[in-house]
Amino acid sequence: MAIFVFTVYVLFVQIYFIQALKPNVLFVIVDDLRPALGCYGDKNAFTPYIDSFSLKSIKFNNAFVQQALCAPSRNSLLTGRRPDTLHLYDFYSYWRHVAGNFTTLPQYFKENGYHTVSIGKVFHPGISSNWSDDQPYSWSEPPYHPPSENFKEAAVCRGPKGKLMRNLVCPVNVEFQPGETLPDLESLDAAVDFLERVPRTDKKPFFLTVGFHKPHVPLKFPKFYLDFHPLKSVRLPSNRWQPPSLPLVAWNPWTDVRKRDDIAALNISFPFGRIPDNTVQLIRQGYYAAVTYIDYLFGQLVGKLMELKLLDETIVVLTGDHGWSLGEHGEWSKYSNFDVAVRVPLLVYVPHMTEVPLASDALVELVDIFPSLVDLTNVSMAPPLCPTDSKNIRLCTEGISFVPLIRQAMTSPFGKSTFNWKTGVFSQYPRPGLFPTQKPNSDKPRLNQIRVMGYSLRTLRHRYTEWVRFDRDTLTPDWSRVYARELYDHKLDPNENFNLSDREMLEELMSILSKQLRAGWRYNLPKSFLKFCPVVMA
Repeated sequence: MAIFVFTVYVLFVQIYFIQALKPNVLFVIVDDLRPALGCYGDKNAFTPYIDSFSLKSIKFNNAFVQQALCAPSRNSLLTGRRPDTLHLYDFYSYWRHVAGNFTTLPQYFKENGYHTVSIGKVFHPGISSNWSDDQPYSWSEPPYHPPSENFKEAAVCRGPKGKLMRNLVCPVNVEFQPGETLPDLESLDAAVDFLERVPRTDKKPFFLTVGFHKPHVPLKFPKFYLDFHPLKSVRLPSNRWQPPSLPLVAWNPWTDVRKRDDIAALNISFPFGRIPDNTVQLIRQGYYAAVTYIDYLFGQLVGKLMELKLLDETIVVLTGDHGWSLGEHGEWSKYSNFDVAVRVPLLVYVPHMTEVPLASDALVELVDIFPSLVDLTNVSMAPPLCPTDSKNIRLCTEGISFVPLIRQAMTSPFGKSTFNWKTGVFSQYPRPGLFPTQKPNSDKPRLNQIRVMGYSLRTLRHRYTEWVRFDRDTLTPDWSRVYARELYDHKLDPNENFNLSDREMLEELMSILSKQLRAGWRYNLPKSFLKFCPVVMA
């Protein structure tokens, strides 16, 4: 009885909060951020601000992106549609021109009374967002890019005898940098300036999106953040060798990392040469120091909300656009379907709902963020579920709201949701061929070079992947041509070291997972959701 009364009270407070005052939204996207955070149990991490934030948030332990590459992942997240709907697997096309005039997440809030603002890297800059960050559709004012971003590839890293280089690991003295600053410092200042000058512009709530660049390469950050990560305490991955059973098509040769001056100087053979352990340790130290740097900036941003008494009326979301391999499997960077590349942190703070630490082990995807924020703010009608062919439909979603998971966690005695939710979530990665190559770049093939697609299904226990022929003219898979398979059992092998796809005793399981993968994301939605969810008609 007490639990029932508490549940009714909590839901009443939530409804009153939403109806009385449309909540603001602060949406923070961190480039290349895997769950390298203390609150996710990472022993190398030092992230006190995000860890503190997690104590008043729901922490999704199994959140996955749709493709481990910046532009496709951000396009998918911000439109609520998957890569095979957008048909954009690279950096070189604008979805409104080639896929459809789809309504974006910030656009929907803008059209329904919100003042929407973009600071830093939100949409991927360049042609993939029409050289305008999707203006004039998505934002109420011109998007802000920090001026020092122009020097992101400048040779400012100290090398031998003081030579300036374009290194992968690049701790710097900020006062000696161009403009005496760094891009993420400028983005923080711009976000703070907005919060101080434009809260409730024209009595409108705001939708502020801040995209921090680090820990994207180069690992350039104020050097004193290394003090939080003494080299001797940085742990090496236990699985830092190429798995013998990994199909060659699945191998990511980390071409972007090889191009950095400090790594190129090691003369590592392509595509399977290993980075020496002492350098592995330095790279990992640099990555975690860069995350600590972003942790501090995020803490200042949330602190400003508290100082301005805005936190109690602002939903805050923190996530990454994809993960990043740190030597696991002998790989680096993203460009794969491994958990380390496609799993990201997802923390959501909702005033008057997440006042204690909450958690969910349910499988969720970044395409779920769009419908979830609409659900949480009640900004307008929830976007309907997309039909199979949604090219001519401006507003629909291929994700579902995870708000039921939050509500269940709120009323659980342990603060954890236990719903039977999605039975599987989906990621994919393209390749130009069956073997790692530099030309074409098998990490980042252009659209007209893609001949193979790796479709990956993640269940609570397994990861199952099929690498299939991909028709680059019709941009569709040919499921009759399967070149390779991968199967990992997370109960026995959480680091995905042993590909079990060749085990005869697992043929029946492989058949079941193959059917589940090919059935697609709609088949894997929770049955409780499908009973009540509208589907827009094509």
